[in-house]
Amino acid sequence: MPVVYTCRIFKVLEEEVTLPNGHRSRLNWIDHNPCIAVVPRDGNGDFILIRQYRHATGGYLLEIPAGNMDRGETPELCVQRELREETGYRAGWVTKLFEGYLLPGYGNEYMHFYLAEDLEAAPLPPDADEDIAIVRVSPAEIQKLLFGGSIRDVKTALGLTLVLQR
Repeated sequence: MPVVYTCRIFKVLEEEVTLPNGHRSRLNWIDHNPCIAVVPRDGNGDFILIRQYRHATGGYLLEIPAGNMDRGETPELCVQRELREETGYRAGWVTKLFEGYLLPGYGNEYMHFYLAEDLEAAPLPPDADEDIAIVRVSPAEIQKLLFGGSIRDVKTALGLTLVLQR
């Protein structure tokens, strides 16, 4: 399977394949490590979101914390690490919400969604390539943000919706 491009986050591969229906096709796809997304909720029931600069979108997005799993790292350990790096909190309790492929049409990135509760301060240094600010939002405000267009990140919309529907 020839690698066309490699970077810090993913590889692009190209290969000739025979599809289940017998047709042959040349396909390109992105090989990506598994990742996590976490919906942090404080003791008051408020959500802790991050406002993060995303160069590819041309600005800042309101998001839930997320990140790539390191080799050998479990989703739960990754949740705690990313939560500490991006929000400065550690969760006393995490609950699995969902897992699945993000962009199966052209990649294998697999995301695990969690709810994080019973938060306590435990900051880790942030990643050098991230520009993040913390934003606390009440459940009532979340609905307005979701349906008013302020949240434009799909993983964030899914994560918040999963928690609101519990």
